[in-house]
Parts: sequence; structure tokens; C-alpha cells
Amino acid sequence: MTSMTITELFSEAARLEAQGDTAAAISLYESWVALHPADPHLHAALFNYAVVEGRAGNKYGAINTLRHAIQLKPDFQPAYINLGRLLEDVGRGGDAVAQWTALVNQMGTVNGEGIKHKLMALQQMGRVLENGHIDGPAEDALRMSLEINPQQPEVAQHWIALRQRQCKWPAVEATEFIPKTALYANISPLSTAVMLDDPVFQLARAAAYAKQSIPLPTRAAPDYQSRQGPRPQKLKIGYVSSDLREHAVGFGLSELMELHDRERYEIHAYYCGINREDATKERIRNSVDHWADINGMSDDAAAQRIRDDGIDILIDVNGFTRDARTAVFARRPAPIQVNWYGFPGTMGTPYHNYIIADPYVLPEENEIFFSEKVVRVPCYQPNDRKRKVSDQTPDRAFENLPAEGFVFCCLNGTQKITDTIFEAWMRILAGVPGSCLWLLDSIPTTNDRLRAFAAARGIDPERLRFAPKRPNPQHLARYRLAGLFLDTFPYGAHTTASDAMWMGIPVLTMEGRTFAARVCGGLVTAAGLPDMVTPDLASYVATAIAIGNNPDLAEGLRNRLEQNRATSVLFDTRKLAQSLEALYDGMWADFAGGRLPVPDLRNLDLYHEVGIRIHSAGEAFGVADYQRHLAAINSHAPIWPDNRLWQRPAAETVEMAKHRKPPAPATIPAAPDVAWLKRA
Repeated sequence: MTSMTITELFSEAARLEAQGDTAAAISLYESWVALHPADPHLHAALFNYAVVEGRAGNKYGAINTLRHAIQLKPDFQPAYINLGRLLEDVGRGGDAVAQWTALVNQMGTVNGEGIKHKLMALQQMGRVLENGHIDGPAEDALRMSLEINPQQPEVAQHWIALRQRQCKWPAVEATEFIPKTALYANISPLSTAVMLDDPVFQLARAAAYAKQSIPLPTRAAPDYQSRQGPRPQKLKIGYVSSDLREHAVGFGLSELMELHDRERYEIHAYYCGINREDATKERIRNSVDHWADINGMSDDAAAQRIRDDGIDILIDVNGFTRDARTAVFARRPAPIQVNWYGFPGTMGTPYHNYIIADPYVLPEENEIFFSEKVVRVPCYQPNDRKRKVSDQTPDRAFENLPAEGFVFCCLNGTQKITDTIFEAWMRILAGVPGSCLWLLDSIPTTNDRLRAFAAARGIDPERLRFAPKRPNPQHLARYRLAGLFLDTFPYGAHTTASDAMWMGIPVLTMEGRTFAARVCGGLVTAAGLPDMVTPDLASYVATAIAIGNNPDLAEGLRNRLEQNRATSVLFDTRKLAQSLEALYDGMWADFAGGRLPVPDLRNLDLYHEVGIRIHSAGEAFGVADYQRHLAAINSHAPIWPDNRLWQRPAAETVEMAKHRKPPAPATIPAAPDVAWLKRA
């Protein structure tokens, strides 16, 4: 032991760990440290010792060991990173941030290693602060990281999302060291949907994000040809989601899971969400045939579990949302894979075969903006008709609402609020004297920012009221205090709209072009109020003012909702279950007949390039605008045709492929006859 060098120590400890004898590795480190107090590399030994302790579950011992390493060598940067992570793991987030701050502040040397560790520290600070809803400092930490290296996709995504959540407009804001092009090249698909009513960029960005964030497996995909044949007596349907719990998605799915025909379908649920029990999670678990928690599994292990279960059709109920397991789908654990409900848009991947929509949210003319084959049910959103609602309606004072006056509400998350829609709300308040706007509570600085925005537009900040978070039964009951729900744009209300209408509160929305911008219009139409879908912002404002000033109009809308509730398509969950099952049968027939759709991803890299260029410059983003940019590219580097914006007659395409000639400029199809928004 006394003659063992530090290199030999590391090698022997790694060998012991590889054999599964972690206790022996810990004992080896403990002995070596005790016998080599003056070794110049003692800090490195302590660092590795702490890593092994942490892996063994002794986090407090590892914390003390790392502190010893830092005392010996205060400029040993990796120790600060790991110490912060361990402190976070034991619930000391503030102390963790303090460690990373100390590391950032001591870094005067500019070299590769120093920059790497500074970026790591800033990223860890931003992550912990964001999770703790300390949004301003989190944003600052991530901005500092981006100013050092703007080509950090995950950092850019979180920075933009933080700005959206804080209502800091514009959310995509360049600095001297962060160009807009880098931000648009890395924005998440979810943030894209929140900010832009641009279905072309939504598709292109989804495809780029998937390619960037979810590498394709190196192994060949499974061959399911042997399973092609007659429909099994029971189709095995798997639902993968992190939200099968007290979450908007879980609330919506609860009754649907209970209504599947168990004579013809075997239902599996694969849970990948937070490790916490609640009534909704228990209800869903009890309603399915098989439940598996895949949280602790690697992507390979989770995919193998699904494959071993013999799943026929696998439903992605996350899409590009938090805690998604998209990489599991990339491994193709089922012969048929479907995008539904969790993410309002296309996935843009080669491994999602279908997207489930409805005729309103995804009309036929919009199918070119989706990589998946589009299949439809009457209304794509599930609803729980058994949802628990408190019997007691709170009074206005309890909810901090004024005693009198019309109450407009929008209980969407603040990340969905844009400057354009907020300005429209201020015009509505100005047009309805004595009214107030009831918003979902956020952190104090965001609430204050919205109040200041109102004051700058001549609206008394006290006319903005904020609804604190409450358990869902009480949250639903308080909707009765509102007169009209004002939707956000372009990412509209989803479950919040259905909740409001279930409680008899009419919803006013505006029709858009992306999936996210059409969901609410589809829900309102399915509830029997198609006249509450407005074509543009001016109509939206005028309609809200008319309803706010006319109590009879508001009451008439409430009565229509009450009368329609038992028969409307929106709340016919049994019909949705039957419609989904019919789609599943059709998907199996496609697969069995060798007709399984293959996603078309041609030229999406060019669409992405053009979209970045357009949005960075603040240009208009209609179909014709994309085609104009594509034509310019084609004049320099001919573009092979696709079935979207860059088409050519079929015969010419066949001839060109036969002779492998460089493509001539494609015929630019006429843009759809729709009014495309131009960004301010």
C-alpha cells in the first residue's frame, strides 16, 4: 500500500469497482489517503474517492471528502462541480449554487479547461435555480454561459423558455455575443410553438431538434416483418408518458384508459415521470392491464422491455415535453409508433409513423407540415367526465377578485402569454370599464412585470388579479367566478379550455395555422360554440368587449355550454375511445399489408436554414416567403423536389431520377389562400 502510486491506486480501484466490489474500492481509497497525507496528488485521490462514495450511496461522506480536496487545492475546479451536485442531491440547492458561484468567480485563467468548467458551473447554477423557480438569476447564469459559447443547444433552449415564463419580450433577444441565428437554430420545438404561428418552421425545427438531441441508434432497427399478418385477437397498445399522474395529460387520460375494450385490446402503460404517488396515477395504474415504471431503465433497457411485452402499437404521449423518452422510440421497440396528445405538433422524426389529430386542429391542407401520416378522430383531446369538482364555489374576496365588474380570465401558464396577446387584453380592459383580468399566479417579479406593462398602456395595475395554485377540485370550482376565458396565441389553451367549458365558462380564441394555434378552436367548436373562434386579432378584441359589456351575451353562452355538455363531441370520451380503437385497427391493417407510412423528411434541413434566416431578420413567414428563399438557394445549388413547398410534376421527377441529372428549378406551387401573420 505504501508503495502504490496514484496511477496504480486509480487502476486497482477501477478494477475492484468493475468486479462489483465497491466496498473494497472505498477501503482502498480510505487506506491510501490515510497513508499519503503529503502526496502532491492527494486532492485527485480524494476526488475519485468521493466519486466512488457517491456511487455507493454515501453522499454525505462524499461531500466531506470533496471539501477536503478543495481545502488542499482551492483551484481544483472539478471538485466544485461535483460538490454542488451532491449538495443538490441532499436538498441543499442554495449551497450547491454557492459552490458553483465560487468556481465561476475564481476563474481568471482563460484556457480550454477553465472555460469548460466555468460553462459547467453556469449550467448547473441555471438548472438548479430554474427548478427552484428563481427565474431571474437562472436566466442570468444561462446568458453568461451563452455569451461564452452561444452554440449550446440545451442552454439556449432553457434560456428562451425562462424568458417566456417571465414574460420577458421579445423572448429571443440577441446580445453583443449571442446572435439571433444561434438562438433560432437551437430553440426547442415547444418554445417555437409558443412564439411562432409558423407551421413550416415548426416542422423543420422539430426535425432538426430530433436529429440534434436524439442520436439514431448504431444498431440496426428490429425487423418486424414476421409479425405482419392477421390482426391478433388482442392488439397490445402501449402508452408512454411522464404525465400519467396529477398533470393536465393525466387528468385527460384517466377516463379514456378505463373505456378501452378489453376484449380486443390489451393496454400497457409505461411511466417515466416523477417518483411520487397521487390519486390520478393510482387510478390510471388500476385501469390498465399492465403498468411498468421505466424511470430507472436505460433507453436500451426500456426499449427491450417494450419489445419483450410484444407491443403492437406504441403511443408517444410526451412528444417534445419534459421527461420524454424519445430516445426509446428511436430504438423502434414496436412495429407501429404514434404521436398523440402530449405535444401539439409534428415530431419530425423517422420513427413516428402516425399523428392522431382531428379535422379542425389539422385540416387536410395542413398535412404537408407534418412528417407523420395524419389520422383523425372527431376531437383529438380526451376529457375526464368523472373529474372531481369542489361543491363549494369560493367567493370573490377569497380569490382576491373585486366585488363587482366583469371577470375576464386566462389561467394558462405565463409562458404562453406574448406581448401581442397581452396588448390585446389591455385594449379589452379599456373597452369594458370596471372589468378585471384574472391570471394564473407566477413568481412576484413576473406578476410585477405584467402590472408594469399594463400601467404603461394606461390600465390600472390593480385590474390584474392573480389566482394562486390550488388543488384541481378547488381550481375547477373557482372557474364559476369568471365571465369569459380569453385564450392565448399562438399557443392556445388545451386542458385549461376544456376545464373552463366543463364549468360552463365560454372560451374566446383566435384561429391560427400551427397545431398549437388551432387546438383551442377545435375544442371550442367541439363544445358547440364555433362562433367563439375569431379569424383575427381585431375580431378577438371586438368580441371580448361586446361580451364584457353585455351580461346577457355572456349568460347565453353559458347556457349553451350547459345544454351541450352531455352531448358535445368534446366530452364524449366513450366515442373517442371507440374512434381511437378504429384507428389502431387501421394502423395494424396498414402494417400487415405492407403499407406502414414512412415519414418524409426531404429538404427539412433547407427549410430549417430558411426559417432561421427569416425569423432572425424579422421577415414575413408565409409559404410564399419560404418558397422565395428556396428559389434563391436553388439558383446556386439545385434542390431535389419534395412533396411540400418544393414540388415538380411527377413524370419529370421520375425522368430526372432515371438519368441522375442535377435538378432544374422546381415549379413553385401557389401559396395556400390564407392570411399569414407578419411578425412585428
